Amino acid sequence: MSYRVKLQEFEGPLDLLLFFIKRDELDIYDIPISKITKEFLEYLHLLQELDLEVAGDFIVMAAELMQIKVRMLLPKAPGEEEEEDPRAELVRRLLEYKRFKEASAVLSSLEDESVKLFYRQGFQADPKVMTLEDQEESLKTVTMFNLISAFKKVLDSTPKKIYHDVELMNVSIDEQMSYIADVFRFREQVTFFELVSHMTEKIRIIVTIIAMLEMVKNKIIALRATDYEDDFVIYKLTNEPA
Repeated sequence: MSYRVKLQEFEGPLDLLLFFIKRDELDIYDIPISKITKEFLEYLHLLQELDLEVAGDFIVMAAELMQIKVRMLLPKAPGEEEEEDPRAELVRRLLEYKRFKEASAVLSSLEDESVKLFYRQGFQADPKVMTLEDQEESLKTVTMFNLISAFKKVLDSTPKKIYHDVELMNVSIDEQMSYIADVFRFREQVTFFELVSHMTEKIRIIVTIIAMLEMVKNKIIALRATDYEDDFVIYKLTNEPA
């Protein structure tokens, strides 16, 4: 049977070293390596007395501490260049581990706070009024694919004719722009399918789409995608702050 080495407030060799440094108020940039090594080995012996299978990283760290201690005790040969402090690499690892540990503590506290919150639901039905500054961002959610899919859905729902008469339809872009503006006199938003569902002539639907895009260009209305790829929401814009 194997065990994960975790006793009370610390786990892993770096966590144990940070515990010693904090407890004894030591300078992490000037670690008394002899003292730290002695306490680390005592902790290692404690794990063995508790009959726990000691994790390999604890044994490796003990070996590294003893190696650092030996390098600091050995005298420098005459003319030998000054080398980097043997503790430097250990200090770098401790500082990096300390940053991650503090960050995880902050995230843990945020998680504890988040479970105490309950956000209001059902806000999809709230009236939405967006400013001109929001239009550019909202348009990013509506693609040409949405327009084509919506147009196809409307055409598929119109009555099918085996034959048709060719007749001149007196439909203009200005007329359909006025029609869309009249809709928004009473509503803040409408889906594309609702806007054209009563139309039976394809030409009127096409002109309505052109009128709609012209009003988007003039920053009168804007488009927003829905959960359905073959439909989208049209809503009016206002110059007043939301």
